[in-house]
Amino acid sequence: MPRVSEIEEDGGDPTLKAIFDRQREMFGSVLNPAKVMAHCPPILRAAGLLGQSIEQSGQLPKDLPPLIYLRVASINGCPF
Repeated sequence: MPRVSEIEEDGGDPTLKAIFDRQREMFGSVLNPAKVMAHCPPILRAAGLLGQSIEQSGQLPKDLPPLIYLRVASINGCPF
């Protein structure tokens, strides 16, 4: 049983709706970290912006982030 419950629906919150809709479009469902951080939509939004800023900073080669995501998922045993 998870320690923190997952938020499955946006509950009418416009921030959650935008993020949940985008993840459903990209991945087919809402990812578990987003469901947990949905308890505090401003933190969920900020975490997403942080990830975007890292990807757009130009500090990493464009081909590297997907490989990092895949490696982290495999280390965590996630079928991503």
